Amino acid sequence: MTTAAEPRTFDSLDPVTGAVVGSHVIHDEDAVSAAVAAAGEPARWWAELGFAGRRRRLLDYKAVLTRNLREVAEEIRRETGKPLDDALLETVLAIVHLDWAAKHARSVLGPRRVSPGLLGLNMAATVEYLPLGVVGVIGPWNYPVFTPMGSIAYALAAGNAVVFKPSELTPGVGVLLAELFAESVPEHPVFQVVTGLGETGAALAAHPGVGKIAFTGSTATAKRVMAACAKNLTPIVAECGGKDAFIVDRDADLAAAADAALWGACANAGQTCAGVERIYVVDEVYDAFLRELTARAERIRAGEHYGPITMPAQLDVIRRHVDDAVARGRAVLGGADSVRPPYVDPVIVADVPEDSPAVREETFGPTVTVDRVADVDEALRRANAGAYGLAGTVFSGNRRRALALARRMRTGMTAVNSVISFAGIPALPFGGVGGSGFGRIHGADGLREFARPKAVSRSRFPLPGMNLTSFARTPAQLERLVRLVTILHGRRKK
Repeated sequence: MTTAAEPRTFDSLDPVTGAVVGSHVIHDEDAVSAAVAAAGEPARWWAELGFAGRRRRLLDYKAVLTRNLREVAEEIRRETGKPLDDALLETVLAIVHLDWAAKHARSVLGPRRVSPGLLGLNMAATVEYLPLGVVGVIGPWNYPVFTPMGSIAYALAAGNAVVFKPSELTPGVGVLLAELFAESVPEHPVFQVVTGLGETGAALAAHPGVGKIAFTGSTATAKRVMAACAKNLTPIVAECGGKDAFIVDRDADLAAAADAALWGACANAGQTCAGVERIYVVDEVYDAFLRELTARAERIRAGEHYGPITMPAQLDVIRRHVDDAVARGRAVLGGADSVRPPYVDPVIVADVPEDSPAVREETFGPTVTVDRVADVDEALRRANAGAYGLAGTVFSGNRRRALALARRMRTGMTAVNSVISFAGIPALPFGGVGGSGFGRIHGADGLREFARPKAVSRSRFPLPGMNLTSFARTPAQLERLVRLVTILHGRRKK
């Protein structure tokens, strides 16, 4: 008698101690295919529930998540090492987004009438947004609840089933999210999780039964995921890295700016795609700002105010960036000795050349470069010069100038006199341009991202003498049309 081979497994580790916190199955291509196939019927059932039925169940899920908030946060802490308070905040933000998606799906995606125009005088026209079917979500490890839920919640609210592949560093968090969903929706496996390494995500991206992939991760990995999606022309929304700039104007509140910049640079050990990595300060206030920032940073300790570097390989990147920046610039706080695995203490380096890796490449650590500029226009030019375009920040005492800078910043999102505030506003879309990816999660755009527009036109009555889509059309009818169009559109604007 033969027995089936035991499935391969992998361990998730506490990044602080290295202790095993969980063991999970490596879902291979066959297992991923089975999960996608198993989601087909639940996807149809979920779509047929309609907006009201899905809203009720998603709000139930929100309540279950809220009641288990501390359990979820503890799992985040175990797998990422971040402080429990940060894990709680992340989970709260995810709950807020779930609530918004559930409550606004109908108004954003439901049928609405549009004007048929003069040529369609006898027509009624409507547009609505229909589910894609099964959506694949490939999530990151740095915010293992907040970030993937920005896709999962909106995809579910739009009427899709979801197959979620969490990061191999935080699989337990993903499994827990799906288990809690099953408490709210026990009828069908509308939300499934497949765990594993890169091959598992690749199998999900390449599966022909997936209607769309939502990916969060590095730009390099996004290109590989896109190549897998291309086999079936599967569309993808990609939220990749960033090298976000922070501009300090001459009339900015320097204490508030320094406080925000420090949090943006060091929160979550700097492992935030929309975090602050480079600061440009107008010359008049450069020295005062740098003193304020340094004084605050001197009181921050890794392992106390923020957690470890979750992915060990990132330590080499951080070390390389810090070494180059210190060698070519001026170390204000910290340096090579700040990298003490698994932690990195805050690092501030000034006067770093623009071609330095610390300025051009994503560091993903609690480090920041601070450079002097003549004015905000120079700051904006340097902020926009990189390949990334995810988010940015402007601090200024002049509201009009701040908003103008925010609009001109080549990013998907900009915060004014605050930092990363857009992420906590569910109605705002989240995503970038350039090397930071494309597509949007969150808000109305995030709901539409996981649906397909459906246009319907209906004839209400015959239009006498103007049946233009018929072989019975006469030259006289077409001539009347030409005269009408000439009257309506032939006059040049002065």
